[in-house]
Amino acid sequence: MAIIIRGGSVFSPGADGARDILVAGGRIEAIAGPETVVCRGFETTVIEAGGKSVLPGFIDPHVHILGGGGEGGPATRAPEIAVEDIVAGGITTVLGCLGTDSVTRHMSSLLAKARALEIEGISTRCFCGSYEIPVKTVTGSVRGDLVLIDRIIGAGEIALSDHRSSQPSFEEFARAAAECRVGGMLGGKAGILHVHMGDGARGLEYLRRLVRETEIPVTQVVPTHCNRSRRLLEEAVEYAKSGGRIDVTAGTDPDRESDHDVSVETAVRLLINGGVPLERVTVSSDGNGSLPVFDAAGNLTGLTVASPRALLQTFRSLVGRKILTLEQAARLFSANPASIYRLEEKGAVAPGRDADLLVFDKELQLTDVIARGRVLMKDGKLLVKGAFR
Repeated sequence: MAIIIRGGSVFSPGADGARDILVAGGRIEAIAGPETVVCRGFETTVIEAGGKSVLPGFIDPHVHILGGGGEGGPATRAPEIAVEDIVAGGITTVLGCLGTDSVTRHMSSLLAKARALEIEGISTRCFCGSYEIPVKTVTGSVRGDLVLIDRIIGAGEIALSDHRSSQPSFEEFARAAAECRVGGMLGGKAGILHVHMGDGARGLEYLRRLVRETEIPVTQVVPTHCNRSRRLLEEAVEYAKSGGRIDVTAGTDPDRESDHDVSVETAVRLLINGGVPLERVTVSSDGNGSLPVFDAAGNLTGLTVASPRALLQTFRSLVGRKILTLEQAARLFSANPASIYRLEEKGAVAPGRDADLLVFDKELQLTDVIARGRVLMKDGKLLVKGAFR
């Protein structure tokens, strides 16, 4: 079945004006002037997008697809993610990771969940490993996973500056980064070492040392949760100015933030004012990860679960508050992660790319979601359901 998205203002992510988009076989086949694309002889779905905006689907580079958490015992393990929540957040591609727990959650389960989400309609990639070093793998090495397992594109989230970290030495950390570097080269992948940043005093120290003391490029390691605190964010600004890539986490209300929990909106302003090129920045949801609260002694005092829908809320807030234009936001949420993680078929509205498309009305309400050429939301109504929903 073919799909025609007719007359929408296309952000590819650049602003291309009103266009018709032809989708077939899961890919974008053609983009032409409005009212110029016609299909005859086979079934066609038409999405009327006049007066609306069409953007590439969001890529969420940090999602706990198996659920995260468990820091308060087995009853505090977050549930597996549901495809409905992913699609409702405008997300068409997720990068899955384990998190703290590599005892009751495993790489084989992560890959199985990724395959399930693919069957349900979205695209997935995974990181091997968890918070700890040595890195948990499928084949016995990070290098082997990157070369032999198509869906694995890097390692992480390795925890640093956090009391839940395995407290690796710098040499162990550098060795993990080197494995990602060489494994990515041999496997034709980005080979990113994805690093969970806690709020410890050491901050990004290991990342700075990696640049100073080794030949590994600054682009090989991407720290996440960089807006966990104002202090960490200020470090991340300097790291990004030096050429590094960073990830900030959605979900903090900009009207209720503090120095210990900075919103993406404030983070983006600081990054822009600090002279950081925005192509070095991504935004993730931490979807279905637990959000534990610890007291000064390290005792768990509270727990909530992150939602992948926070990505869409943050996108709308950034544009609605005029912090970013639609074009800039499309780059931040789609083109940037596609480039950083070498997802060449993603992140743009262009012929030959995967048909991962979002349609927004004038109020920035998400009305339609197409993922790999399949309509998963139509006129604001979810059409996709998980197997047990």
